[in-house]
Amino acid sequence: MLCGPLAADSPGTLSKGAVLPIRGVIDNIMRDSIERRLGEARAAGTTTIIFEMDTPGGQVTSALDICQIIKTASVDVRTVAWVHPHAFSAGAMISVACDEIWMSGHSSIGDCAPIVVVPGTGVQPLPEAERAKAESPILNEFRDSAARNGYDPLLSRAMVTVGEEVWWLEKVDGSDERRFVTGEAKKRLIDETDEDEREWKVVESYLEPTLGKEMPLSQPVDRASDLLTMSQYDAVAFGFARGILAKSVDLVDALELTGPPTYFEMSGWEKFASVLNSPIVRGILLIIALLGGYLEFQSPGLILPGATALVALAIFFAAPYAAGLANIWHLLVLAVGLILLGVEIFVIPGFGIAGIAGIVLIGFAVLATFVPAEPELPPFSMPSLPATWKGLVTGVKVLIGSLCLSLVGIFLLVRYLPESRLARGVITANPEADALALADTHPTVALVGDVGVVTGDLRPGGQARFGQEIVDVHSQGEFVEAGRRVQVISREGMQVVVRPLLDDDKASS
Repeated sequence: MLCGPLAADSPGTLSKGAVLPIRGVIDNIMRDSIERRLGEARAAGTTTIIFEMDTPGGQVTSALDICQIIKTASVDVRTVAWVHPHAFSAGAMISVACDEIWMSGHSSIGDCAPIVVVPGTGVQPLPEAERAKAESPILNEFRDSAARNGYDPLLSRAMVTVGEEVWWLEKVDGSDERRFVTGEAKKRLIDETDEDEREWKVVESYLEPTLGKEMPLSQPVDRASDLLTMSQYDAVAFGFARGILAKSVDLVDALELTGPPTYFEMSGWEKFASVLNSPIVRGILLIIALLGGYLEFQSPGLILPGATALVALAIFFAAPYAAGLANIWHLLVLAVGLILLGVEIFVIPGFGIAGIAGIVLIGFAVLATFVPAEPELPPFSMPSLPATWKGLVTGVKVLIGSLCLSLVGIFLLVRYLPESRLARGVITANPEADALALADTHPTVALVGDVGVVTGDLRPGGQARFGQEIVDVHSQGEFVEAGRRVQVISREGMQVVVRPLLDDDKASS
């Protein structure tokens, strides 16, 4: 399906097309992937690059980089954003950076504003200074794209900032002239002007492309409390989109391509790196690290649990580092936390400030790897963008969930692991009492009934000679002087118990 007032506007010659899907969260992995795929498409002789947009947004810094990559490529290739079906936040910024935008059926684009989420009270407006700082690079990018591609600057601004109404006006003389104005301008041009002197009026309807009839329009098109988000029909009517393409096959005719475009998907490694950054996978990695660390501390020397924990922890931090979620500051905080915790465990007796500080720093480093960086803000600043707050909330959920599941796992390990076949094969069983008994050094002498002579006073322990052997013996508690004859009355392992004999006593055979 091809429709829209600008559908007839197209290049005069056929071109070779390539589709570069942008699906999911936008981060540094996506940025690097786009740069790689764009280079491959251009090397293949592609002259029309189509970015298939399906994203909730992501990191602003990564999106700004992608916009620059697209605008640099636009010097010698045609760049097209096909919103299929959503391009929100950073996705909207990337879309307007392209030379043109096409929508799909039931699609939408917009909503790219910095906000603050306060626990218990919800979304709150940013203070003026903080809002200006957070909005500045985003607004600058939208202004540049609007100027390059002919989009209305007021509508472009309405996708980023709140607090300003936008109205759509048209000439009363029946001409096709229409324009978007602020609430103040609408008030001056219409509300404060006599009816017979008005040159402008509010647009009440617009042409619905698929039905070919006028559809009513709700005014203002953007309220002061809202962010502009356009449906496929709004985007076409407001001049952002050239038309609506329901399916990828429609791209050939609409964009005058030589044939079906070639798809340049993310590589297996790029997809794997993106999967490693998913909250579920990162939560599993954190659980593995916690359980492996517990097993290693409980049974030092096993090596395998400790090595597994270190590998899981390394992947846990390496994946967000590759995606641009973590930086060197986060890794330094983690290192300091681990050092403090190690000092508390191995050096300082008990558990005090060093251990608590170490746990706090480790938890902070873990949470920080879920939070995207924001432009022009120093490290460890409070989030101000929707994607940033969403990342922080996700990090809190993953951390709490992983800790709870780890505690359950530790309980199960303590309860069932010692009895399992795996544990018996890895951990040596406790020895029996007989195995712990010391070897008898005098197995053939000082047997029960044998008689010997005390070589030194028994107090009650000492030594006695049996034949040519000297044996350690104990009396039954009494003192026995040296030279007295004694008889063995019992043997318990290495312990030989004797009693003194009177001169007229006869030793038992």
